[in-house]
Amino acid sequence: MTALFSAHYVTEMPPLQYPRVVPTAKISATDPVATRFAGGDEAVLREAYDAHGSLVYSICLRSLPEDRAKDVTQEVFVSAWRARERFDPSRGSLAAWLVGITKNRIIDNFRSEQRHASRRSDVEAADTPVASEVERIADQMMLADALEIVPERGRIAIKLAYFEGLTHPEIAQQTGVALGTVKSDIRRGLEKVRRHMETSYV
Repeated sequence: MTALFSAHYVTEMPPLQYPRVVPTAKISATDPVATRFAGGDEAVLREAYDAHGSLVYSICLRSLPEDRAKDVTQEVFVSAWRARERFDPSRGSLAAWLVGITKNRIIDNFRSEQRHASRRSDVEAADTPVASEVERIADQMMLADALEIVPERGRIAIKLAYFEGLTHPEIAQQTGVALGTVKSDIRRGLEKVRRHMETSYV
């Protein structure tokens, strides 16, 4: 283990911000952060957090209380750095790899809390989420992340169509946007989302 992950470093690491809204992922098919991460460049750890920490934290926050979500977010990046030799940028993005680690750490955290709770008779252990539930949450948060790249008008139309079940004419009536424009906004927006998810999470 490098000095980077000494107890002092983890304690003294600059305060991390945990926004509740997932920003657009700073990622591309040839992500220089991912390449340097795989190469063991210690200086890139903070850059990896800046690029993907909000997505990781958002997934954690949907499954865990806030204090535990923060701890697990930190654990994800520490674990990822320790296992960086296993990350191959040519096979997938850094974001996707981190999301995979996040899912495992969430389950591990629940199981750990259950073990602690079982030792305290006055505390009832919460049910551990099944992997499929954590997977569903992660997929939702990645989709929310991808939608951030769509212009606001198109993003609203997509959410009304796919999250609220409105028809195109109903969206046009509710938003005051011409029906043809609604259709083209949704089509272009979904294409942006598809391309983003292919390059960011595949």
